[in-house]
Amino acid sequence: MSDLATGDLRPATLQELHPRRIGTTDLVVPPIALDGSVFGWAAGAEVTSAILDQFRELGGTMVSTADHYAAGRSEVMIGSWLRGIRDRDSVVVATKIGRHPDAYGLSQRTILRAVDACLCRLDTDHIDLLSFDGEHPENPLDESLEAADRLIREGKVRFLAAAGNSAERIATVHSMAEQSAYPDFGAFFVEYNLMDRDLYEKKLAPAAHRLGRGALARLPLANGYLTGRFRSRDEVPSSVMYGGAVRHIGRRGTRVLAALESVARDLGSTSSLVALAWVLSKPGIAAAVVRAKDPETLTELFAAQSVGLTRHHVTALERASVN
Repeated sequence: MSDLATGDLRPATLQELHPRRIGTTDLVVPPIALDGSVFGWAAGAEVTSAILDQFRELGGTMVSTADHYAAGRSEVMIGSWLRGIRDRDSVVVATKIGRHPDAYGLSQRTILRAVDACLCRLDTDHIDLLSFDGEHPENPLDESLEAADRLIREGKVRFLAAAGNSAERIATVHSMAEQSAYPDFGAFFVEYNLMDRDLYEKKLAPAAHRLGRGALARLPLANGYLTGRFRSRDEVPSSVMYGGAVRHIGRRGTRVLAALESVARDLGSTSSLVALAWVLSKPGIAAAVVRAKDPETLTELFAAQSVGLTRHHVTALERASVN
């Protein structure tokens, strides 16, 4: 079985946490990226700007959003911030299309219209990493890829990625790209954390390893559950930001939190940082895409880059998280 599927148990070191190339693209980013899904509903305009400023100050470069986040307000807020920085090319802007109610699906016409709307909201002339969000079998795949090819040739998009796509779909796109010179998925987004391991480790990671694709790990703290602050359903805040944490409450979740706390005590760290460091230590992960409701939270999460997990720590965490 592939090491990517079973989990490489080498210790994570600071050297391994230098900037990484995203799959087959030429995008090189620090291992922590910023998730813009909270912008526009959990974070207002002023707080969003402060978070983005702090992200840049900490050395972050990749900001990830989607056209449907907060009905487009996330992109608008990021665009407003982009206007105020001197060097647009110092920021890697990633967005997703396919799920906005006004541009749903991946038909050629919808893709072209959706990307133009994204560019307008983001107030930029190009998107560095555009993801097809979902598979949308109602739209012919060759039509979707032709639209992406046109956007790349026009300079509106630099690289294509996938979100919510199966390993089979990623392999199919690769085959079509080889045969017909279509653009290929250079990377993919996947929910990956100590509570959600199977999709990446058993299905997507082997395909990524075979095709040389990079993975961008979303929700590395499992909707906040791995912070250790929520032990019962009554403790989970009503915010949509933490809603997904509820499904992890139970015996397995309790085991994982206990293991995180044990490793955190050993390292003089926190459960959040250990959980994030575990994701960053895994082969094939180009970056972990983190959510932060304020600049202080973001600063804390960046400290995960200096958490060195040993083989023993990784083994203990993974034993506790087995289904």
